[in-house]
Amino acid sequence: MSHAIAELDLCALSHALAKGDITSVAATTVALDRLDTVGRKLNAVVRLDSARALEAAEAADKLRATGVVLLPPLHGVPLAHKDLFYRAGDLSAGGSKIRAGFRADVTATVIDRLDASGALDLGRLQLAEFAMSPTGYNEHNGHALNPWNPDHVPGGSSSGSGVAVAARLVTGSLGTDTGGSLRHPGAMCGLVGLKPTWGLVPTDGVMPLSASLDCTGPLTRTARDSARLLSVISGRDYESHFSGDICGMTIAIPGGYYRELLDPVIAVRLEQAVVTLRKLGATTIETAPPDMALVNALMQVLMSVEAATIHRRWLIERPQDYADQVRARIEPGLLYPATRYVEALSLRAQITQGWIASCIGAADLALLPAISIPVPSIAATTEGDPADVARVIGQLTHCTRGINYLGLPAASVPCGFDPIGLPIAFQLVGRPYSEAALLRAAHAYQGQTDWHQRMPAAAELN
Repeated sequence: MSHAIAELDLCALSHALAKGDITSVAATTVALDRLDTVGRKLNAVVRLDSARALEAAEAADKLRATGVVLLPPLHGVPLAHKDLFYRAGDLSAGGSKIRAGFRADVTATVIDRLDASGALDLGRLQLAEFAMSPTGYNEHNGHALNPWNPDHVPGGSSSGSGVAVAARLVTGSLGTDTGGSLRHPGAMCGLVGLKPTWGLVPTDGVMPLSASLDCTGPLTRTARDSARLLSVISGRDYESHFSGDICGMTIAIPGGYYRELLDPVIAVRLEQAVVTLRKLGATTIETAPPDMALVNALMQVLMSVEAATIHRRWLIERPQDYADQVRARIEPGLLYPATRYVEALSLRAQITQGWIASCIGAADLALLPAISIPVPSIAATTEGDPADVARVIGQLTHCTRGINYLGLPAASVPCGFDPIGLPIAFQLVGRPYSEAALLRAAHAYQGQTDWHQRMPAAAELN
C-alpha cells in the first residue's frame, strides 16, 4: 500500500484523498517515512516536523469524515518545501551556516495559502547556500544527490525539492528561481519546474536573494500538478485551461545564442519534442534572439548588487562562514556603481519587449533548451581547475538566467534521457502572465509522452 501511495502524483493523490480511498494519515506517514529514509540517503532533507504533520493529517481526516462537501483543493495532501520559506517560530537557515539559529517571526504568504488550501507541511528541504548555485552546491550541508545517479548534481538552488519530488518522497514542493533555480532541478531531475512571471506569486516571508529577480513556484511531476499548486499560491485558476491538444498554438524556436552550446544528444531530444508538439496541432516558426550578452550582464548587475546589499554586514562580520564559491559570487555586487544598477533597472522593460519581439515574435511561446549540456557530475562542478568549474556552471545557466532579468514565465519539461540515463528537458517561455499557455502546452506534451512517469532507481519502490 505504501508503494502505491508513493507512486501517485499530486492530483491523483488529492483525488484519492477526496474519495476516501486513502487517508491523510496514511499518505503523511508514507511521505514522512520516505523522507526520513530515502530522503536522508539522498541528502534532500533539512528538517521534518513529523508530530505537527501527523496531527494536521488526523484533523484533515476527521473533517473529511464529517461529510463536508466543499473541501479545499489540496485537503490532506502532504508537501515539503525549500528551506527558505518561513513559518513563524520555525528555524530557517537558507542552506547556510550564518543563519543556522534563525527563527522566523512571520509566515510566508505562499505557506499561508497552502495551509488554507488544506495542504500539510511536512518540513523543509535542502538547498544551495543562500540559493546561490545552479548545481545545488552546499559546502556546509553537503550535496543533495541526483536520484537518477548520485554521482551527478540534482540542479539548484532548489536541490532538495527536485530530489524529493523525483524520488517520490512528496508529490510537490515550492522552490524559488532567481536565475533558473526551479528550472535547473526540474530539468536535471526529470520534473516540471515552473518559474512564474515576476511578481505573480508573493515572495514575502521568503529569504531573498535578489528582489528584482526572485520568483516562487512549484516543482512537480506533471504540468497539471504545477497548475494546481500555482492556482493556490497565485490566487488564479490554471487547471481549467487544459485540453488534449494545442491546435492553433504557434511555438517559436529561437536559434543563435540558444544553440551555441547545445550538446548533440540534447539537440536530438529537443527536435523530437518539437515533432510531438506539431503532431498535437502546434505550428512552429524559427526566430533569432537579440544580444544576450547585454541581457545577461544586466541580470548579473541586479543579482550581484541586491545580494550584496542583503549580505553586506555578514560579509564584513563573518566572511569565513561563507563557502568560497558563494562569497565570490556575492562580493562583486559591492563594487558596481549606483548608476550601473539604476541603468539595469531602467532598461529592463525596453529590453524585455525587444526579446519578446525577437524570440517569440508572432508566436504564442518560445521553446528553448533548459540546460545545454548533459547533467554534470558533482566532481565536474567542484573539483579541478576553477576555470573549468566556472565554465561548466556557466553552461548550466546559459539558457535560464536571462529569463529572470526579463521577468517572463518559463517552465522546464522533461523530454528524454541521455545515454547514461540522466534527464533531458526543454524550456517553454512566454509573454508576461502566459502561464496558462505554458502549462497547456506542457500538459498536452505529457499526454503523448511518458518521460515524466519514469522513476529513478533511488526511489526504491521495488
